[in-house]
Amino acid sequence: MATVLPSQMTKPYEDLYRQHARMVYRTAYGITGSHEDAEDVLQTIFLALVRREVPPTFSKSPEAYLHRSAVNYALNAVRKRQRQRVVADERLLEVPYFSHSGDEMDRDLLNQRLYEAIAELKPEHAQILILRYMHNKTEAEIARMFGVSRGTIAIKLFRSRMRLRKMLRRCLKGNL
Repeated sequence: MATVLPSQMTKPYEDLYRQHARMVYRTAYGITGSHEDAEDVLQTIFLALVRREVPPTFSKSPEAYLHRSAVNYALNAVRKRQRQRVVADERLLEVPYFSHSGDEMDRDLLNQRLYEAIAELKPEHAQILILRYMHNKTEAEIARMFGVSRGTIAIKLFRSRMRLRKMLRRCLKGNL
């Protein structure tokens, strides 16, 4: 995918890009675990904004709109990767490597499982997790972005963490 240079954008889009590109990239990377996929998500979002009229929800909160877009595009990238996975590395067919301590799974494999588990969450729950743990937003800040109470966000965070924990345990048991 061709890189979008700020000089190719009109002034309002250039300002948006400068303000929010890092957040969009970090969000996408946090979900996909891939620099290439994160760059694709970033470019896709800003190209879409340049090519079409800005949606009405964008003017209310550009950061929230861009974050939600980043999560949705990143989740789609992870799902697409899962569908297209071709096992070229024989290592993936074997029992996963465990560290010398015997209780820690190879970090790459664990990260891969985490990204896959996040992709299985509802998009809104994935968004909240990424905002909280990748962007260090407080529950109150996230609640303002979503227009809900802090308690609602706290409950969704708790449920999302529990769901991730269950998915990872099930995945790890299957690989032992």
